[in-house]
Amino acid sequence: MHQAILIIDFGSQYTQLIARRVRELNVYCEIHPFNHLPSGLERYNGIILSGGPSSVKDENAPEIPTLNYRGKYPVLGVCYGAQLLAQQAGGNVMPSKTREYGRAHLSYHGNGGALLKNVNTSSQVWMSHGDTITEIPQNFEIIASTETVKVAAYKIKGENTFGVQFHPEVVHTAEGITILSNFVFDVCGCTGDWTPGSFIDETVAALKTQLGSDKVLLGLSGGVDSGVAAVLLHKAIDKNLHCIFVDNGLLRKNEFKQVLDAYQHMGLQITGVDASHHFYKELQDVVDPEAKRKVIGRVFIEEFDRQAHTIKDVKWLAQGTIYPDVIESISVKGPSATIKSHHNVGGLPAKMKLKVVEPLKTLFKDEVRKIGAALGMHPDLLNRHPFPGPGLGIRILGDVTPEKVRIIQEVDAIFIDGLKEDGLYERVWQAGSILLPVKSVGVMGDERTYENVVALRAVSSTDGMTADWCHLPHEFLGKISNAIINNVKGVNRVVYDISSKPPATIEWE
Repeated sequence: MHQAILIIDFGSQYTQLIARRVRELNVYCEIHPFNHLPSGLERYNGIILSGGPSSVKDENAPEIPTLNYRGKYPVLGVCYGAQLLAQQAGGNVMPSKTREYGRAHLSYHGNGGALLKNVNTSSQVWMSHGDTITEIPQNFEIIASTETVKVAAYKIKGENTFGVQFHPEVVHTAEGITILSNFVFDVCGCTGDWTPGSFIDETVAALKTQLGSDKVLLGLSGGVDSGVAAVLLHKAIDKNLHCIFVDNGLLRKNEFKQVLDAYQHMGLQITGVDASHHFYKELQDVVDPEAKRKVIGRVFIEEFDRQAHTIKDVKWLAQGTIYPDVIESISVKGPSATIKSHHNVGGLPAKMKLKVVEPLKTLFKDEVRKIGAALGMHPDLLNRHPFPGPGLGIRILGDVTPEKVRIIQEVDAIFIDGLKEDGLYERVWQAGSILLPVKSVGVMGDERTYENVVALRAVSSTDGMTADWCHLPHEFLGKISNAIINNVKGVNRVVYDISSKPPATIEWE
């Protein structure tokens, strides 16, 4: 059993970031909403209380009985969590006279104990709060202030209980990782035993026990998650893993063959299915984005199910579910009202009466890549940009036709290959091309043209929740635009999308 930190979520936009920072320290942690806490808390080495959008003064503010945990476990309250600890101990929390949001700098009233070890006196921190702790209980000790916030951090005397008003998990808190490191190592006594190697060994052993000699089906997508899940399962059950890769006709240029070749060379059993004609037929005249997603999802299930029935005595369906998907399903606000219909294959287990195995369900995306690297997977497979489940179907605005797919595949190939050739691919989190339902007048040679407009999109991000448009060199964009117009029949204009998320989504549909 690994050492572990429990993160209690009060709805903060930064809760997953706390977990990712702790995991970066090779310390295992779990996120549980305040109203859905696990039993058996004695297995945790410490507890972190997250921030949250509520005020502790609200009538229905989220809360837990913090007195039940203090003294029994090391506790760190962050923002809302710090305010909750203070209020329940008899302190006072009031609306701030001026809402402090953004960068601030610490000054000290004490040495900060173990929590602030090796943190500079005037260290930059990131504030984001509407309430302020105006009065602390008698047994609380202020260990840090800022120019405008007296209680920026505190310690409860005689306990390993701390509170910080700022957010140590965000990059704008310059020494935030030092503070979290101090908490998990010095206060909680963790040693950093959560490593890719240990995960692989333990997961493979657990899969062998769970699956025995049963046969397992997995739908490969060409993405990182399904690929790493496949290699882990192959390591555990070898030939009892059967992979199916369905070509929906909406993949990138040559992707079907490239993915098949890559995984077959690693020894995986893969059945490749070219079902593009089926998808094109069902997508004919479908224009609404959500309707397209549903058609693509339904036809995928039909094709996958058809192939699955050629393999006898299958008992399990493997899926590349990762930790953010699990967290979303039990979030503070309950299951998301609208599941991203292009990310799940929900229908399959019920339809096929299979049990589900999810070997990556405790990992974040960056951890999945680390596991893949430790498994010896090629960097080209691991460092691929995310690609939407419906593929080019939602990068063709309007109805989907084979000719439109041909155009956007050619455009996309020029763009992605260009990023790689110019050393820009790994600076970009995700890039793609969009075929617009717009035509424009142009001149090519001595002829007037009236052809398609395509948009290029490239964003930087860490997890896709927020994203900024990439400031690619103008020279590069000019070169790619010329290459597209000169080589892709049917396109005479290229534009570049400079919208960030929010408000614009990464995909256009």
